[in-house]
Amino acid sequence: MGSEKVQILLTNDDGIRSPGLWAAASTLSELGFVQVVAPRDQFSGAGRSLPSTSDGTIRIETVKVNGNEWQVYSVGGSPAQAVMHGVLEISSNKPDLIVSGINFGENIGEGITASGTVGAALQGAAMGIPALAVSLETAEEHHLSYSDEVDFSCAAHITNKFARLLLNTSLPPDVHVLKLDIPAEADLDTPWQLTRLAMENYFEPLSDEQRDWTVPGDIGYRRRLDMEGVAPGTDLHALVTERVISVTPLSLDMTSRVNMTAFEQLLRQAVAG
Repeated sequence: MGSEKVQILLTNDDGIRSPGLWAAASTLSELGFVQVVAPRDQFSGAGRSLPSTSDGTIRIETVKVNGNEWQVYSVGGSPAQAVMHGVLEISSNKPDLIVSGINFGENIGEGITASGTVGAALQGAAMGIPALAVSLETAEEHHLSYSDEVDFSCAAHITNKFARLLLNTSLPPDVHVLKLDIPAEADLDTPWQLTRLAMENYFEPLSDEQRDWTVPGDIGYRRRLDMEGVAPGTDLHALVTERVISVTPLSLDMTSRVNMTAFEQLLRQAVAG
């Protein structure tokens, strides 16, 4: 599969059979040894969850990549659990890089904490490994599919480029994950832009107000259509309005960047009052 000098752990949240996963595997193999450890089943929307209901079984499977047979691992668990099993039980050495994706559908704005793609990358980062989370904008009907109508070839090339960057560059202390969101029509000349998270809910939750509560049902969603007020420099603006690749540095430190001294004074005054 390539040089043993670099160890890459590749996962996703769409499951071991996802074409996006294998597009990434194909191009990442140019950089080193790629260990594929992914959920056995579709696990979108899992965030960084570690469900107690996961069985944790690990199956060894054989998949053809670039004409070669690869031994890969499917895990009965969430994307974050797949990373944990991969690092602690399957990989012979600590990986140099975690790559999560390529996801069917973009992960932008406030909703990224629900993303299994981002959650897997955050889990890798929490284990001290640089991580890359990659998502490709797709039509909603493809979000939970393994559709061969989605072309991952350009997204795979971009994944390779940023994986190479992470392997060769030390990230600043407060950057633990790079989140890539790639426009559906991107090509090799599409520029990228460093962005921050939009404080916007891009996928708006929807409920069926007419449904029978005694019948199983899901909360659905729709894309936000009105881009008015979305700030430039955000992942949402870059992807949806400017149609460029969004590159967002994420931190495991979820502490608010509030002025702690001033905020403590405010709280103490409120408590005393």
